[in-house]
Amino acid sequence: MKEHRPSPEKLLKQVQEEERQEKRGKLKIYLGAAPGVGKTFTMLRDALEKRAQGLDVVIGIVESHGRKEIKAMMKELETLPLQEIEYREKKLSDFNLDATLKRNPGLILIDEMAHTNAPNLRHTKRWQDIKEILDRGIDVYTTLNVQHIDSLNDVVAQIIHNRITETVPDSMIEMADTIELVDLPPEDLLQRLHEGKVYFPQQAELAIENFFRKGNLIALRELALRVTAERVGAQVILYRQDQNIKHIWPTKEKILVCVGSGPQSAKAIRTARRMATSLQAEWTAVHIDTPYVTPSDEQRNYTTQNLRLAEQLGAETRTLTGFDIVKEIMSFCREQNITKIIIGKRVQPRLRDFLFRNLADEIVRSSGEIDVYIIHDRLITSEPLKTSTTTPRKPVFSWAIYGITAGIVMLATAIDSILYPYLHASNLILIYLLGVTFVALFGQMGPAIFASVLSVLAYKFFFIPPFFTFLTTDLQYVLTLVVMLLVSQIISHLTIMTRRQTEIAQLTEKRTATLHALSRQLASTRGVDKLLETAVSYISDVFDSEVLALLPEDNHLKIRARYRTEKILTEKEQGVAQWVYDLGQMAGLGTDTLPYSDAIYVPLFASKETIGVLRVRPLQLNQLFSSDQMHMLEACAHQVALALEVDRLQEQAKKSELQTETDRARSALLQSVSHDLRTPLAAVMGAANTLIEMSHELDAEHVKKFGKNIYFESEQLNRLINNLLQMTYLEAESVHLQKEPGSLQDVIQLVIHASNKKLGSRPILVHLPENLPAVPFDHTLIQEVFINLIDNAMKFTPPLSPIEISAVLERDKVIVSVEDNGPGIVADEVNFLFEKFYRGRMLTTERGLGLGLAICRSIIKAHGGEIWAENRPAKGAAFRFSLPLH
Repeated sequence: MKEHRPSPEKLLKQVQEEERQEKRGKLKIYLGAAPGVGKTFTMLRDALEKRAQGLDVVIGIVESHGRKEIKAMMKELETLPLQEIEYREKKLSDFNLDATLKRNPGLILIDEMAHTNAPNLRHTKRWQDIKEILDRGIDVYTTLNVQHIDSLNDVVAQIIHNRITETVPDSMIEMADTIELVDLPPEDLLQRLHEGKVYFPQQAELAIENFFRKGNLIALRELALRVTAERVGAQVILYRQDQNIKHIWPTKEKILVCVGSGPQSAKAIRTARRMATSLQAEWTAVHIDTPYVTPSDEQRNYTTQNLRLAEQLGAETRTLTGFDIVKEIMSFCREQNITKIIIGKRVQPRLRDFLFRNLADEIVRSSGEIDVYIIHDRLITSEPLKTSTTTPRKPVFSWAIYGITAGIVMLATAIDSILYPYLHASNLILIYLLGVTFVALFGQMGPAIFASVLSVLAYKFFFIPPFFTFLTTDLQYVLTLVVMLLVSQIISHLTIMTRRQTEIAQLTEKRTATLHALSRQLASTRGVDKLLETAVSYISDVFDSEVLALLPEDNHLKIRARYRTEKILTEKEQGVAQWVYDLGQMAGLGTDTLPYSDAIYVPLFASKETIGVLRVRPLQLNQLFSSDQMHMLEACAHQVALALEVDRLQEQAKKSELQTETDRARSALLQSVSHDLRTPLAAVMGAANTLIEMSHELDAEHVKKFGKNIYFESEQLNRLINNLLQMTYLEAESVHLQKEPGSLQDVIQLVIHASNKKLGSRPILVHLPENLPAVPFDHTLIQEVFINLIDNAMKFTPPLSPIEISAVLERDKVIVSVEDNGPGIVADEVNFLFEKFYRGRMLTTERGLGLGLAICRSIIKAHGGEIWAENRPAKGAAFRFSLPLH
């Protein structure tokens, strides 16, 4: 018997997993159907036993809920201090992860695995703490109720009519080395609840009315038993695979149904479904794809429909590849611990049974301890087991290939005729074998067999005495001819197998490479239209199809991308696409919904909803996709949908960020406006009120003084409002510049003259070169730039400190500088100076909205220039901007 050895990859993976398990701590979960079944008690009891064996055991956190027996057991073990957290003026206590890692015990007890941690701790969930502890090599005992398992959340919600918010991911359950079910009948649990051994009396009454109803407890108990059984079943399979155990362990019923490439498999599939339902068993539909036989289009379509029927009835479908169908089926059965096989068989003449091995009979002979159920019906047939003499790979008969084969044999005969005088007759066989190999490279079994037989006959006829006859009396030559025929058959068979395996490998490599390319392109592509263009071109290349992508727009599906087609959907086809979008199910070619359509419609189903539809039409009409192709098409569609969803989420994030920034700017604006507008208004109102109330007591000098104050504050108010309106204009619209060549000297003088009242005695020093050419700019807007820069310098410098304005010519632009002798710019403020509503920390006055420099930046950018700020070498700040000469 051939020894079955695991592959090197499997051994390497097993060794790596064992090394990882050795480094990681052991996790034991005490699973219960509900609170009060005794999980914590059992955990503490086992922990005390471990401590008695010399293990370092500590309590991380255990909730006693007032139970005396729990408190008594806790006193016998070391308990780590809890971590104190202040939250909203309250002190909270929770599990101390850092203290655990510092203590580094051999085993730690952590109650309530699904608990949500207090705010501001390292992890939001307690199971995350447990995972980190395990990764540090510390063993953990923990408790969990079945309703907190994430994959059962919806099921539990239907049972208790309430959604559980605290859940543990299934990956943590799978990580557990041991799951111990702590079980208690519902009657006993309710009795404990009445006796106050689970909750305090008031809590117990409320619990009995809601969660602790007997029906709920029975259903949750069944769920807990099933979870434990599934975990044990998975451990059984892993152990059998690790130990390479081939015989079946019938720990639970598992059914396999063999799916063929004809209509007869449908009854076997339905029978398997009924049996699986009756036995409450898992079932799998398996089809074996043999490399030496390529099915016809009709057979391929039947296979696809049969596997799809099995999927719809709830089976897991698998397509395996191998040369020996029986061997592949039995290997799969032993690997998956299958207990029952269902296969169809038809009654056929005894002569056919004698000439051809029947698949059902061969499976019965090889089944061993596995039960085999043979389904018979007039409509059910079982094809003969495929061998090297069965239907050729290319079912279409062609005289041309046989003519070429005969020509190759004739050429080999001619070459042997030339070599015959110089070589022994037995050496001439090699030329014929070489010809047979050439024929086998065509990849068809029929011509290869024809070449083998024809070569033997030609060799006998021309080169073995008696010549020119097929008869021989020498047994030596008979043996030579028989061996030649067998060797030529083996060579042709192996050559064809090698070629077809190469073709399969090339096809697999091509699909893998294309899938990788799709993933890479989608990852580097942004925008819905570009993503769809990438997706449809990929799917079209892989599946040799015309592809359309439809997305919803104005409550209708519209074509957003296409490849290899210019088709416009008819009303009927639009209805099919809408149906697929609404229900999230495939329809069209090869499905049970509108199967006579010439295309298949695949939903683009993202994480929560369908976001579009793909229409895929094979270029070869009426050719169905295989089951593997359908799975791959669905996987591609899902990947495209996720890419679209990610792009959409990024757009939403950008909009949310923009909205947040808008809200921040609005808040800053309101805050600044409420202060800066209120200040001049208050001054104006105060001065005006003084004039009104004390007009008869004030002399002309005081009246003039109050009038100046009113005018000054009104001017400040007007300036603030003007800045707001100007900033709004610059951001909301494209700035229309009225550029005219002009003199910077004239603009600067106008600005100084207009600012005389504000400047007072402050000197303005202007340094402009005599050969400075006329510069094209918008005179009004550039005046605003100078006004804002001068105002900014005045805010950060003493009243009599001079302000210097200069300009230099540099190639094709003019660089203008406004410099002061103030405290300069704080290093970390350089990147924020030109932001809206930003006011420097060195500001000597509270006036201003922080818009002046932002307005300057918008105006200079509109002119095609740049603006920046820097500290002067000696003292003060310099604001510079450039204006292009052309």
